[in-house]
Formats: sequence, structure tokens, C-alpha cells
Amino acid sequence: MLLRDHPLCVFISFLILTASLNVVDVRGATYLVGDSDGWTPFTNSTNWTQGKAFHVGDMLEFNYDKGLHNVMQVNSTAYQDCIKEANMEIFDSGNDSLVLSQAGQMWFICGVENHCENGQKLSINVLPREG
Repeated sequence: MLLRDHPLCVFISFLILTASLNVVDVRGATYLVGDSDGWTPFTNSTNWTQGKAFHVGDMLEFNYDKGLHNVMQVNSTAYQDCIKEANMEIFDSGNDSLVLSQAGQMWFICGVENHCENGQKLSINVLPREG
């Protein structure tokens, strides 16, 4: 008797097939902050976020001229008042990809000179992953 004809092998094959049909894609969407304009003080982040639903697992890509801008993930107060503290993590590669790892409000600013005060900041609400 061939092993593939054994009832247990048939049953296991059926289970594997069924499980593979129920796999949920956990990769999220990728959003280029500011679209083709990139991460600049001239990007209206309020307009940019309109119509977008950010979810856990999605990715934000910040593209900007290295050395002219950076990205800092901050809290609400630092966002509102453009506070830049030395102990904050700074992303400054010019092409930073940040995965949205938890639901809730997230805030980002540029820590270069007066860029935040001139509007280079972003506030988003991250929703739980659906499904």
C-alpha cells in the first residue's frame, strides 16, 4: 500500500490544505508620508491623512533630504509644543520606514531648527488590525 493512500496521510493533507486557506495576510499597507512631496515643512499633513485609515502593521515611509530634515516620534505635548529633547530617538537616514506596531494616537515631528513650528509634523490614529 502506498503511503499517500493511507487514511491518516489523506487526513493530514486535508488539514494542511484547510489551514493554508485560512491564513490571514498580516502585512499592512505602506504609506509614503507627504506622497510625492515627501516629508517637508510644506506638506499639509492634515490634508495628507484625510481618507486614510492607518492600522497596526502598516508602515509609514518618511522620504526627505538627508541632513535637511529628520523624524522624531514624540508624545502629545512634544507634538503640540514642538519639544525636541536629547533623549528622543531620531531617524535621519532620509528614507525611514516605521512600522505602526500598536493601536492609538502617534505623533511625529521634524527636529531640525524650526521645521516643526513651521508645520513639519504629523499626527495619526492607528486602528487595530481588522480580521
